Amino acid sequence: MHQVPAFSRLQTVPSAPPNTVGAKPKLWILDSWRDLVLYVGTPLLLIPAFALAQARWSPQDIYLFVAAFGAMGHHLPGMIRAYGDRALFERFRWRFIFAPLFLLVTCVAFFWWDLKGILLVVFFWGVWHGLMQTYGFCRIYDAKTGAFDTLTRRLDFAMCLIWFATAVALSPYRLSDTLDTYYLCGGPFIPPSVVQLGQNAILGAAIFVSVLFSAHFVRTWIAGSRPNPVKLGLLVTSIAFWWYCNNLVSNILVGIALFEVFHDVQYLSLVWIYNR
Repeated sequence: MHQVPAFSRLQTVPSAPPNTVGAKPKLWILDSWRDLVLYVGTPLLLIPAFALAQARWSPQDIYLFVAAFGAMGHHLPGMIRAYGDRALFERFRWRFIFAPLFLLVTCVAFFWWDLKGILLVVFFWGVWHGLMQTYGFCRIYDAKTGAFDTLTRRLDFAMCLIWFATAVALSPYRLSDTLDTYYLCGGPFIPPSVVQLGQNAILGAAIFVSVLFSAHFVRTWIAGSRPNPVKLGLLVTSIAFWWYCNNLVSNILVGIALFEVFHDVQYLSLVWIYNR
């Protein structure tokens, strides 16, 4: 064990585990059933739960509830870590001080001059934030089996980036809403033919990246340097659920709330259970 300063006292954290040759790698973050419920198979529980919720509450009420309580629970642990962990705060002191001030000034300026561009910034940040959490979990699972090579990392990132973007680009609800906001900001008109060409291009890129990812996964598996198979399940369920929320849910507010709950459950369980 070694010590790191955190909060007002020193905390101990485990040292790096010894290199055990021939030992069977641990595939799960917590254990099999908790990982399947909290990280991998969560959408299978959320879809029926939201179907029941919609029978009682309006999409607006569901969205407001998730945005209020889910966002608070999601961001509070990050704030506690950033401003309560003395070692972390010392490392990123100026970033933690000036970044919130910069965001505050930016949001006030956009509101004061009634600039709609902030809506696009928030939307693209939300997509980026969601895909990066999925990528982060992919890397955590591969760390369990020691898969740290550069190509694996880049293909994981490429899969998350291209499929999250493709789901948005091919969603009639999301794309229409994004283009409306873009035009509201004063953006030049984009001909439908260009939009369709872009959709075909991004779908082709997604298929190409998927072929590369699959070929690399099979090659490393045969070579014995095996990526974590649980990561594959996580990618499939996360991308499929993101696609479902953007393309198959008729109400965009319910789609946002659905994926936000999935996002929050993953993050909060990792913070409050794994790091307690």
